[in-house]
Amino acid sequence: WGLAGVTQYVFHADDAVRYRFPTHTNDLLMDRADGAASEAFFVVLEPGEAPPLHTHHDAEQVFFILEGEGELGVGPDAAERHPLRPGDFVRTPPGVPHQVSATGATRFVYLSVDCFTAGPPADEPTWDSHVEVMCATNGWDIDAVRLGRVVGDARAIRD
Repeated sequence: WGLAGVTQYVFHADDAVRYRFPTHTNDLLMDRADGAASEAFFVVLEPGEAPPLHTHHDAEQVFFILEGEGELGVGPDAAERHPLRPGDFVRTPPGVPHQVSATGATRFVYLSVDCFTAGPPADEPTWDSHVEVMCATNGWDIDAVRLGRVVGDARAIRD
């Protein structure tokens, strides 16, 4: 029984690995290489931050708002706007352009899960391979992005 190759069933926030992009922070909780069809990470946005408008053609992205105030922009120019607050559950279907922004005076944190409709993409089989593509696309320095494990008050989920 079970899924061939799966060796880990529980992932803890204390083991997350931080990636600090110029526009946002991702704390990787579960790499796509560790799942059959998903990956999970915390997104931390400081006030005013927003990742670029983007589309996941190969995944439905769902996320649960944990902390702060934000806004979801949907569509080719993100003109359709939806306020976000703790307790909201968000779904962005494959192929839908979207952008999340922090609109409050404090950080905005959510747990994001990418659900790959056909399994993890062959051309980006790991989180790090995806980060390489993101950095190349946006002109970011990949060597400055991966910060490693984060502990204490810097974590996405605080005690």
